[in-house]
Amino acid sequence: MFRRIREEIRVVLDRDPAARSAWEVMTCYPGFHAVLFHRMSHWFWGAGLKWLARFISHMGRGLTGIEIHPGATLGRRLFIDHGMGVVIGETAEIGDDCTIYQGVTLGGTSLYKGTKRHPTLGNRVVIGAGAKVLGGFVVGDGASIGSNAVVLKAVPPGATAVGIPARILEEQSEDKRSGPAAAFAPYGVGADQNDPVVKAVHGLIDHLAYDDKRIAAILALLEKQGMRVEINGDPPDRFDPAYLNKIVD
Repeated sequence: MFRRIREEIRVVLDRDPAARSAWEVMTCYPGFHAVLFHRMSHWFWGAGLKWLARFISHMGRGLTGIEIHPGATLGRRLFIDHGMGVVIGETAEIGDDCTIYQGVTLGGTSLYKGTKRHPTLGNRVVIGAGAKVLGGFVVGDGASIGSNAVVLKAVPPGATAVGIPARILEEQSEDKRSGPAAAFAPYGVGADQNDPVVKAVHGLIDHLAYDDKRIAAILALLEKQGMRVEINGDPPDRFDPAYLNKIVD
């Protein structure tokens, strides 16, 4: 038991540069306290003492501002940073070495008892502040959920998901997300947070600019050969790809 507690303290010192000592973690970190309360309540839940488990969970919620249902399964070295407003539902499962920031909800979209209503997080998952992960699907190993994202479907391993509803931005190769140098993304912020729809619009604008240049070159060659191309109607507004790319950003 004491080895597990030392693990929980060590992970806070490793992931929060503001933590200066083990004593500070033990006395001043509500995420650490919430995990300890849950370990106790989850044991009573498994032993069939449901009311006692819920009461211990309720006490932990009052002291930490973090609500973890005693039926939820937490892996090792979970770090709940700041933590206020975190809600983890009954059938949620969290793997090892995960990080959850304040205001996160691991919620369900179904009211049917006995079903998997809440998400399953793989190992080394990072969920940014205010994100909502809703449903009984899997968030793969090494995935990151950006702050305030609303995730309604499965996230592949190593992927970054942002937006409302969340969209996948990038995926890491398996060796990068599982190796010893796997990058930790605070608040689920990766190296590239551009919206994929914005990327697609930029690509279309660049493609149109390229096609415009090719058409102009073809028309110039036709006119050089003595052929005149008539275009009916008024000319459209001037196409300025630099300006369009700027306003998309």
